[in-house]
Amino acid sequence: MKNHLTGFMEFIRERGVVGLAVGFILGGAVSKVVASLVKDIINPVLGVILGATGNLSSYYLKIGSVKILWGNFASVLIDFIVIALVVYFGVKGLGLDKLDKKK
Repeated sequence: MKNHLTGFMEFIRERGVVGLAVGFILGGAVSKVVASLVKDIINPVLGVILGATGNLSSYYLKIGSVKILWGNFASVLIDFIVIALVVYFGVKGLGLDKLDKKK
């Protein structure tokens, strides 16, 4: 049993599992912050610019009895773009993009 525990601890140290776990947890936190930014700040501003008050995610196009929720799609798309930019500039700013290159 001791060999398995030692092997497991070496695996965690060598493979950077702790760093991966921390990154995963921070990614979830950043995602919540960005979702709030988009929902509470960006969407209402876009709603005012588009000529109506309210949240962008509530906009839809009605064709017959079908509602196409283009506002919700736009909100999710903005959310994705902001998260992608945060990750890109975070990785570039910390110099993490150079870690995977062969030496």
